[in-house]
Amino acid sequence: MADDPLDDFAAEDVTLRGDTRRVYRKGTGPAVIVIAEMPGISPKVANVARRIADLGATAVMPSLFGVDGQDPRPDNLGRVGAVRNMLGTITKTCITREFTILATGKTSPVAAWLRELAALEHDRCGGPGVGAVGMCFTGGFALAMATDERMVAPVLSQPSLPFAVLPGRARAIDVDAADLAKVQARCARGLEVMGLRFAGDQLSPRSRFAHLQELLGDSFIGIELPDEAANPDSMFPRPHSVLTEDLYDEPGQPTREAFDRVMDFFTDKLGLPPTAPESPAAQG
Repeated sequence: MADDPLDDFAAEDVTLRGDTRRVYRKGTGPAVIVIAEMPGISPKVANVARRIADLGATAVMPSLFGVDGQDPRPDNLGRVGAVRNMLGTITKTCITREFTILATGKTSPVAAWLRELAALEHDRCGGPGVGAVGMCFTGGFALAMATDERMVAPVLSQPSLPFAVLPGRARAIDVDAADLAKVQARCARGLEVMGLRFAGDQLSPRSRFAHLQELLGDSFIGIELPDEAANPDSMFPRPHSVLTEDLYDEPGQPTREAFDRVMDFFTDKLGLPPTAPESPAAQG
């Protein structure tokens, strides 16, 4: 894939809590916040947003890090360039106070900004509430946003924080105890939370999903995919990105079925039309 100009999205700078970030929007209907994985809003992340817009929703992509629209794959940047791009983005993000990387029991401060964005978009778009999908580095942000009653469809795709490199991190999620208690209370009243991961993914370990199941009970819809179901053309040495890089986007493939379950989740929770035209493949 080449870099994506994102010119089919409307873009504006949004200032909340004193911080200004570029936000991309596409579609009409209830809002779904699409929170990019590392190293930023790649063409495949943008295609997730496009397919959400095709459902009859407004896809909203905030720019939190990286170069918007840049294709991070080695065939675009070169192998050395791709590694340098990924590590550089992670390093820059790790040193900012907006993101909690290693600490357990803490919500990243940027989650408060995202909650306000979701409230703003709900006021703008209407509907029964807002959806969100966080991926990898941002997976837990969708859970932290669910403290707000307006968040009715949170999806955690391979949530990878805190990094499971030290003891005790593998079971943890980057949401503090007070926020988790609010989400648990909402789940007791009917909220459902969806999560996705590959079985062998050490960045998003199985024990983290087990912990979420213990916390949220039947309200946590955990989807675990076999590693061999991943797209064989992935840029990663091991399967990780369920909805983007490792999506094998063909009918009947397990990752495609998981992707469709996410789309059905948004359709159900946001009251979208039950049928919509088939959108272009995310690998396109």
